[in-house]
Amino acid sequence: MYRNKHTWLIWPLFAIAAIFSAWGFKQTDDQHGVANAIILFREGAANFAAASLEMEQAIQALDAHQPNSVPNAKAALRKCRLQYKRIEYFLDYFFFSSSMAFNQPAKTEIDEPYMEYQAPAGLQQIAVLLYDKDPLSRKNELLQQAAVISSSAADLPALLYQFNTTDKALMESIRIELVRLYANGITGYDAPELKSGIAETAQSMQTIQALLQPWLSTPSPENIPVKKHLSECIQYLQQHPDFDSFNRLEFLTSYALPLQEQLNKLITALHLDQHTRTALNYHAQNLFSKDALNPGAFPDSNTHNAARIALGRQLFFEKALSGNDARSCATCHQPAKYFTDGLKTSLAIDEKNYVRRNAPSLYYAGFQYAQFWDGRAKSISQQIADVISNPQEMNGVHAVILKRLRDSAHYVQAFTVAFPEAAADSAITLAHLTRAIAAYINTLSPMNSAMDKYFAGNKQAMTPAQINGFNLFMGKAQCATCHFAPLFNGLTPPYYQRTEFENLGVPVNDDLQHPQADKDAGRFEFFPIEFYQRAFKTPTVRNSAMTAPYMHNGVFADLEHVMAFYNAGGGNGLGLHDPYQTLSATPLGLTPGEIQDIIAFMHALTDQPH
Repeated sequence: MYRNKHTWLIWPLFAIAAIFSAWGFKQTDDQHGVANAIILFREGAANFAAASLEMEQAIQALDAHQPNSVPNAKAALRKCRLQYKRIEYFLDYFFFSSSMAFNQPAKTEIDEPYMEYQAPAGLQQIAVLLYDKDPLSRKNELLQQAAVISSSAADLPALLYQFNTTDKALMESIRIELVRLYANGITGYDAPELKSGIAETAQSMQTIQALLQPWLSTPSPENIPVKKHLSECIQYLQQHPDFDSFNRLEFLTSYALPLQEQLNKLITALHLDQHTRTALNYHAQNLFSKDALNPGAFPDSNTHNAARIALGRQLFFEKALSGNDARSCATCHQPAKYFTDGLKTSLAIDEKNYVRRNAPSLYYAGFQYAQFWDGRAKSISQQIADVISNPQEMNGVHAVILKRLRDSAHYVQAFTVAFPEAAADSAITLAHLTRAIAAYINTLSPMNSAMDKYFAGNKQAMTPAQINGFNLFMGKAQCATCHFAPLFNGLTPPYYQRTEFENLGVPVNDDLQHPQADKDAGRFEFFPIEFYQRAFKTPTVRNSAMTAPYMHNGVFADLEHVMAFYNAGGGNGLGLHDPYQTLSATPLGLTPGEIQDIIAFMHALTDQPH
């Protein structure tokens, strides 16, 4: 979960309507469920506004002489969050900018490329302040946050002025909400302190149930399974409310994912398909299917064809791409080592010095919006061009490299087949070269690990320890609040349109009793906004059991050290006092046995070699 001590406020602007009678609309054939959705939103907004006011009053009552005042404020926050979950799907989908006042991550969000930022605000920030070591000292900040929420909540009905939508849009919002619940809700992403994620997910499911009533009221072959699985999901969530002990694997495989599959079939049968959020593949079976994300939404997505992939693979191992004609991409990204080199940081081209950062695995690299640890490249193609010319890595001159390829009859023929526009050898360009290698790298997403097999139906694919490790990873250990399912990287659900950067407070040494701060400024060097100080891209933990050492600087030699670091609360939990750390400094309280089970689960994320 994200944290930041800065508490500047973001004030939403709502268009206040003067003529409330204009809210009505005439229902058309493509609005079978819209009227019901608007009624539910109005009811939910009213309840949320009332709960927001109660929360504001509870915060106002915070008093050092009243021991119950802090618990009362926390209880009011829980109630307020539950009411918000009744309208979250609607606000987030139809009025995203307005929703930002209520439940954004408790960290400073950077609006790239405009170099602007939005300070932490809303219910998540209130939770951070209420669970501070001395919440009473944060009363003024809490009151500011609560006042914004309550006043904004009171104005929510104004959003409906001249509002109009369709059943297709409504169904898409429900699809996205299910993804949010599976990847964020049950993980406690936006309520880690409260540990209210299970109750909130149940509330959201009940809202979905009410939303679908216009289509579920009359039994049909398509809606009966949806109605059944939805009721079972709600019942399971209500019967197992404890956050830490909740069996997420059982919930997902037995109830939640079947619901998603059946809802997709119902939407298709009703001809209500709509796809405006390109990163999600609505035709995938479920969130944990191999094709859950649409490759076409990511950079270099146009590189996929057999000839380019074959050419890219050859070029990946081609030493002629380096200045000294002695190293290739595979030098630092070795297939036998899961496309890493096993070193703390890679050996430089002079074979005497080392580069600044660890060589991460290339598995699933195509499913990102930023490359390199600092995210300075927006595509794999751009990254390849940078690496080829980097004096420490391949030290190649682009013009010289291209001439070598043009002088090779083999490569001229291969480029001509892969890129018909390069029929003349002189037409081979750097773009052709990088796109070919990117095409090969984009194939490195097998999703054939033990966990994937378990989700595909093989309930013997994971051991009991790995199953428990999955549940801990997705819950108590909070791993999945940064390493999001299904790729377990920094692609943020439910839209998967953004790659996250985090400051974990990673030290420069592996002695957790005497940690020393790392001076690497990370993304700040590329985007000089103070909140990017020492922030790095969140990598996938798929195949992590095979890709030691870990972190951007390779400081931790094994997963035991990694888990000990997280369990302590990152660098700040170890006493480094980094004001820009986004990882919570609160210790996770994992037992040695729980840590071993999480590591066992990471082994269950190991793919069969490509």
